[in-house]
Amino acid sequence: MADEKLRKLLSPVRLASLTLRNRVFVPGHTTNFGLHNEPTARLAAYHAERARGGAGLIITEAIRVHPTSAGRSISLGSFTDASVPAYQRVTDAVHEHGARIFAQVMHAGRQANGDATRTAAWSSSPVAWAAGAHVPHAMGRRDLATVVDAFAAAARRMRRAGFDGLEVHAGHGHLLQQFLSPHTNRRADDYGGSLANRMRLTHEVLAAVHAAVADLPVGLRISADEFLPGGLDPDAMVEIVARLRAEHPLAYVHVSHSAYHGSWSLATQMADMSFGHAPFRHHAARFSREFPDLPVLAVCRLDSLPEAAELIAAGEADLVGLARPHIADPHLVRKAAAGRQHETRSCLACNQGCIARVEASLPITCVVNPEVGVEREWASAWRRPTAPRRVLVVGGGPAGLAAATAARRAGHRVTLAEAADDLGGQVRVAARVPGRERLGLLTRDLAAEARAAGVELLLGHRVTAAGVRDGGYDDVVVATGSRPARRALPGGPPVLDLWQAVDLLAAPGAGGGAYVVLDDDGTWAASSVAEALARRGARVHLVSPTASLAARITTYSRLALLRRFTELGVVVHPLRTLRVVDGGTLALTGPLAGVDVPVDDVTAVVDAGAPAADDTLFRHLDAAPDGPRIHLVGDANAPRTTLEAVYEGRYAGAFLGRHDSPDAAAVALAY
Repeated sequence: MADEKLRKLLSPVRLASLTLRNRVFVPGHTTNFGLHNEPTARLAAYHAERARGGAGLIITEAIRVHPTSAGRSISLGSFTDASVPAYQRVTDAVHEHGARIFAQVMHAGRQANGDATRTAAWSSSPVAWAAGAHVPHAMGRRDLATVVDAFAAAARRMRRAGFDGLEVHAGHGHLLQQFLSPHTNRRADDYGGSLANRMRLTHEVLAAVHAAVADLPVGLRISADEFLPGGLDPDAMVEIVARLRAEHPLAYVHVSHSAYHGSWSLATQMADMSFGHAPFRHHAARFSREFPDLPVLAVCRLDSLPEAAELIAAGEADLVGLARPHIADPHLVRKAAAGRQHETRSCLACNQGCIARVEASLPITCVVNPEVGVEREWASAWRRPTAPRRVLVVGGGPAGLAAATAARRAGHRVTLAEAADDLGGQVRVAARVPGRERLGLLTRDLAAEARAAGVELLLGHRVTAAGVRDGGYDDVVVATGSRPARRALPGGPPVLDLWQAVDLLAAPGAGGGAYVVLDDDGTWAASSVAEALARRGARVHLVSPTASLAARITTYSRLALLRRFTELGVVVHPLRTLRVVDGGTLALTGPLAGVDVPVDDVTAVVDAGAPAADDTLFRHLDAAPDGPRIHLVGDANAPRTTLEAVYEGRYAGAFLGRHDSPDAAAVALAY
């Protein structure tokens, strides 16, 4: 049955006047690969790789139609005819590999960040998207006419650039949704108040776009639910789509959800591993039932092709979109079609290399796929032969596994030694925390790749400096990781490091009592343990010396985390440190005026402070006057995250003996 579902997913399908080679599409997602608001060769190569990997349809990230929506120069836009050749290079690159490509046209409205461009954001009403955000300019009639004309002009340019169709973005809290929603539309003119008035701008935009590209299919992306009080819900959106469809020849409806709003709603837009698989599939199913003759595109946390195929088999969607899985493995469709689905690199839904970097105005990458956005440079590196070397990799965590596989792929003889009886390193520990289990997919896949590549694995084998020097190796990659912190509290309650806290969570019957979790770094380490303890019935206080909670977790995930903390009763104390009062009583003190906060009957303190590099082997090898070349990667180099560990490991393994080559420089500089 599973094979039958997959066959249907991978079979050709008609979409308006087009035939797609399968029902899998890559939905629009921000890459930050633009320059001066135009696509680059880097973006063309990125989409070409996903087309080569078998996707039936690619929908671009939002192409902003007017400078008031530009936000940053690395976003995409089409403001003049001069942008057409750059977009033509993207469509040519995709068409070369047999996929279709649609241009998504959009105006961001109130969340267009004007800090870079010194412009005011435009919206239906002067309502900011989040506390502390800029208040937008409430659009006048001339502004509205300007935006409608801009949509039409951008659509004409996309037609000239060779796109197969267009998608008008009326979801995710962008400008058109800001007019549609009573939550944001407070106008009293012809564009506000009644539903007909709130729909007026969307009608005008669709009419203008259709007139501009009468021969191309035009789809509509919507948010089925804003998850906001007084906002749009599925009933309202069904009515809106029915009205729009009555007046405009929509090729499809692309059903997403959420609003760009500083609340849990925004977290659903990039649902992380805490949400579980396909948490919003019921929205697409609703529109499929309501509009059986209108193609429905489904999206969000469809983690794999078999899972996505469930929606097609159930009649809940006609096409299924996988964005982050295509970032993780651009060839997932071709692998499945060839019966090699077991080779697919799994998306972790961690949001670490994709949306977290977008939020920081950096180009996207991926924890499990460091080649994202650097496809051309890595391809050149893999093609260049190198003299075989004898390589020892010490450490079987993500950095070591990535290094070993890359070195084998580069043609070297590789042995990987791991002191523990299992591979995975610290990620194996982190994946034991309830709610973070998907992290285990990373080391599962890396271990499978290493074995398939022919890496010799020595488990339960502790390496010494003497053993390295006597082993006759040309290179040694030191990937020994780091160890957690544990600061003493003399006279206070017991202190657990993170590994001990994870062991506690796994103990039968553990839970209850009061725990203080010290969070110096603002990463998932502290927050996930605090959440897990609270779910076991403990009273949890999360204490940070910084002003921000979980500052190194992307906003898209942090907003959902905060909601869970509220539901679980986790008490957060920013700008606080600990002081022992007496035995199990602690005082939380801080630099601002105010009394200390007492915490009584503390069972234990969990110290999630900065870890220390486990670099003893490196120090011994480095002190010797001779021996093999040393490559230090991952946390053994400096404690950071899996994102850096996998990248450093792969880079070290791929460029052993040629770090000064043009290919190595191109890969390094492209990040």
